[in-house]
Amino acid sequence: MSCITEANNLGDLLKYEASNIYSRDQVTVAKGQNLSLGAVVSKKTDDGLIKVLNPTATDGTQIAIGVVISDVDAKAADAKAVMITRIALLADCILVWPTNITEEQKTAAIKQLETRGIIIRKGV
Repeated sequence: MSCITEANNLGDLLKYEASNIYSRDQVTVAKGQNLSLGAVVSKKTDDGLIKVLNPTATDGTQIAIGVVISDVDAKAADAKAVMITRIALLADCILVWPTNITEEQKTAAIKQLETRGIIIRKGV
C-alpha cells in the first residue's frame, strides 16, 4: 500500500482565532519575497510592505507582526496576501522562520507576536 504525503495547510497552523474578520488582515507582500504558509513576517517602516522577518535589520523588518496563512509568490511583483495579525493560537511546528535566526531572536519574535495576542504553542 502506498503512502500519501499531504502538504501543510491552514488547519495545521491555526488552532484558534477570534472572528477571522478580526484576526486576519489583507496585506501587500514586497516584491522579491517567496513566502510559505506559516512564515513569520514584519512590515517595512518606509513603505508598509510585508517582508520576511529579519531580526538584524533596522527598517522595521526586525519586528514580528504576524504570520501568513498561505503560500505567497511575490518574486516578480508585489502580491496580496492574508495574514494573522492578532488574537490567535498557532502551532509552533508549522511556523517558518528565517534560516539564520538564532534561538534568542526567535524567542524575542515570539514575544513580539504575543503582544499582538498571537500565542505560539507546541503542536503536531
